[in-house]
Formats: sequence, structure tokens, C-alpha cells
Amino acid sequence: MIKAIVGSCWGDEGKGKITDMLAENADIVIRFQGGSNAGHTIINDYGKHALHQMPSGVFNENTVNIIGNGVAFNVPYFIKELNYLKESGIKEPKILISDRVQLLMPYHILFDTLEEARLSDKQFGSTKSGIAPFYSDKYAKMGIQICDLFHEDILMERIKAACEIKNVLLEHLYHHELLDPQKIFDEVMGYKEFVAPYITNTAEYLNKAIKEGKEILLEGQLGALKDPDHGIYPMTTSSSTLAGFGAIGAGIPPHKIEKVYTVVKAYSSAVGGGAFVSEIFGDEAQELRVRGGDAGEFGATTGRPRRMGWFDCVAARYGCMLQGTTDIAFTVVDVLSYLDEIPVCVGYEIDGEVTKEFPVTPLLEKAKPVYKVLPGWKSDIRGITKYEDLPENARNYIEFIEKELGYPITIVSNGPKRNEIIYR
Repeated sequence: MIKAIVGSCWGDEGKGKITDMLAENADIVIRFQGGSNAGHTIINDYGKHALHQMPSGVFNENTVNIIGNGVAFNVPYFIKELNYLKESGIKEPKILISDRVQLLMPYHILFDTLEEARLSDKQFGSTKSGIAPFYSDKYAKMGIQICDLFHEDILMERIKAACEIKNVLLEHLYHHELLDPQKIFDEVMGYKEFVAPYITNTAEYLNKAIKEGKEILLEGQLGALKDPDHGIYPMTTSSSTLAGFGAIGAGIPPHKIEKVYTVVKAYSSAVGGGAFVSEIFGDEAQELRVRGGDAGEFGATTGRPRRMGWFDCVAARYGCMLQGTTDIAFTVVDVLSYLDEIPVCVGYEIDGEVTKEFPVTPLLEKAKPVYKVLPGWKSDIRGITKYEDLPENARNYIEFIEKELGYPITIVSNGPKRNEIIYR
């Protein structure tokens, strides 16, 4: 069976924990999009770890971890994470890299950094990991596939062609030192020996695994509201964050994805700019931020404090719809235990009318939250494993949101550890 694990809203919902948990019984875990620009924080028997490019199945000895063709593959970061896992006492994981994955080049990070600086106060809140320039090149057919490392004449030709265009921008737009194609070629060729043992035709491998009935997890990055087609454009990422893209980014038939676990957070948080209807500020936001998750609400990649807000039914329902949700994994419910009352955004008021439909960006910018306030439970629920043992108001909160969203909450996470989970 193939299961996808994806985010409902802005990302940072706790997908890493859910993937780590389900990976215990998985044969294969696949990263199918994005790059080192976002992280999944995982707490298990090995301790606390923040993964960026690595699939979250690396803690399971029997799991094969695949970097799919849809990923923006940063080789130096991959080497860094492998070394980090070894230093943490984790047995070297089984890893395969798609022979069609494209390389995130050194100049992608340079252009990301220069463009954010040029945009100044209009910037997109990029992590400066090179993601937008990478995908721009990919779809402009200027990208470099990992297989090009083994065809040096083709690699040099493609690097020269890319540099020709980029040097015009560097000279006239950014007033920066020009790229040297030979230097870039030498740097990239330095990756070859390291990655060679991992590269394979992963599409063939996966389709064979499907026929053999293997348990496969697709691990998404970020959430539905960061999707460049359906999210809060242009404050999005540059690759599709939807489960449907898993078929493309991994090279599998779309009809084989049978379960879509959409990870939904019990409150809202976001990194970067853009509309955020249920956002809260000041002391109220800071208390939720500090209590949030195990290490507080700070980005796993950047360390930036996340913007905080109350649960947004409009956004989460929209995200669940786009993801094709079969199951909701509802996370960090325990964080809300300190509150006497919990506001929940149930609608948006736009130009005097209330809607439950998630609107396009220009209308979203005008939206005001419509709240329903629910009573809190004021007791520590971390680590409870039976649903009926939760306080009544905690169950009421979960069931209210389940009804508003219209999708079944089958997993409730009430703590950061793998075993702090409730199955409904």
C-alpha cells in the first residue's frame, strides 16, 4: 500500500513525527519534492533530530529511503546530514537517489540570496536555500540532472549555457562577480564519487516494489497553502506540496496512492510573509510560541520565530480537500492545555460577507476571522494513549474541528515522542 503524509496548511504541522511513526512498518519512505529549505523535527529513541533533505525513515534499519526525482537535491547538504546521522550513533541508512533528480547548484543559493536582498521589504521570506532559482531553471530546461555527472561533456556544456545567461544578470542587475563555468564544473564533479553508490533508476525500483506489495510512504514537505498553484500565491514555495504531486515526484502511478494522511495542527503557525487570517500577536502569540511543540515554534531550518494564530477551519478544510485526505493526523493538542478558552476561526468576513471558502490571495488579504470560542480543559494530557481518557473538553475540541473539516481524525498526537499518540 502507498500512503502519503502531507501538510494541511503552512507546513510545520508535525509531519516528521507521523512519518517516523508510520515508517516503523514501512519498507520504503520517499521524499518527492522540495529541498533543504524546510525541516522535520523528530524525537524518538535516538534522541531529537532535525532532518532537512533526508526522508524520515532513516531511523529504521529495514527501511529504504529514496530521494525522488522531484527533489531539489543539494549534495553538500546530503553529505552533511549523512555525517550528522553517523555522529548521532545511527546505523548508516539504506538510501537510493533517483538518477533523474536535479542538482541544486552553488549558483542557485547565490541567486536566491541576491534576489531577496534586491527585493528588500518586498521579499518572500525565502530560506535562501536556492529553491526558487532551482525550480526556475528546472522548468526553463536549464537544470542539471544527477546523471549528467557521468557524462562530462554534456555537464560542461550545460554549465556553460547556464552561466552565459546568469552572468548577464550578475553583471547588470546584481552588480556581482561573474560565474566561472570551469570552477563550477570542478566543484560539481567533486560530488560524483560520493553520490555514485546511491544512484539508481528509482521509478523502476518503486514500480517493482508496488507489484511486490511493499509498504510505501510518500513524505511531503510544507503544506497545501504553500503550493504554487493552490496556495497563497506568490507567498508559496516553488514545488507542489500536494499528495497528487507525489506520483510525479516519485515516478509512481497516481491511482496507487490509497491513503493520504493530512497532518493538521491544533493551532496555526506560519513562517514567512503573506496573509494569515487567524494570526495573533504580542504576549498571547509569544506564550503559544514558547509552549508550542517540544522546542517551541521556531523554524527547524532557519530558527526563525514562527507567526502564531488560532486554529483556522477555513484554511485547514481547504488544505484537506486539495490533499485528497482520507485520514487526519491531528497534532500538538497537548500544547493548548494551558488555555481557559480556545478561539477557533470558523469563517472569514470579506467585504461584509461571511464565507467558509478559502479565497484567492487579493481577497484573503482583506479577510477578517470569525471566531467560535470553545472551553479549554486545563489539565496536562501529554502521553495519554486512549481517546476516552482525554478530558471531555479536549474530546469536544477535537470533535468540533473534525465536524467543521468534514474529514475523519484517526490519529491524535499529544506530545513530541513517537509513543505519545492516540489512534481513533
